[in-house]
Amino acid sequence: MTRPTIASLLGLTLAILTLAASQAQALEGDASAPIQVEADRLDLDDRAGTAVYQGDVRIQQGSMLLTGARVEIRRNDAGQLSQAIATGQRAYIEQQPAPDESVVRGWGQRIVYHVAERRMELVDQAELHRGGDTFDGGYLEYFLDRRVVQARSSAEGVEGNQRVRMTLEPEKQDSQ
Repeated sequence: MTRPTIASLLGLTLAILTLAASQAQALEGDASAPIQVEADRLDLDDRAGTAVYQGDVRIQQGSMLLTGARVEIRRNDAGQLSQAIATGQRAYIEQQPAPDESVVRGWGQRIVYHVAERRMELVDQAELHRGGDTFDGGYLEYFLDRRVVQARSSAEGVEGNQRVRMTLEPEKQDSQ
């Protein structure tokens, strides 16, 4: 097995930066915050455009956090980050969209973040918390820019039927 080159590691770091910076109108400081990656193992394939972290993976930059037993970062032919896929018993992603907004948190057996579409898929035992609102089901899709949630009880890769449940908090009225 060949060792990753400095250029390969730099390219991977830039890909992770792109992931963090492009999420849901993240806090301004997120893009310039240091990236911290912890894992037991890294397999980098520069030609294929993939980096696979394994073993209690934790990637954090500013308010963005992505965890899982395994996290795969994929780049397209132009070298830009196209997907980040976290898997594990309870893969997890969180981001604070803006200083005046609550942290958005998501869990699932698999989390797929599509960078160009700014779309997050939470698959199998999926759960999404946005402010006081919660969504659960077999499959949840969250469109970051539009703040749209789509939920399904079943989907490819989901065992059985995981009924959709949600709790929506009423908006607080200003008291006069």
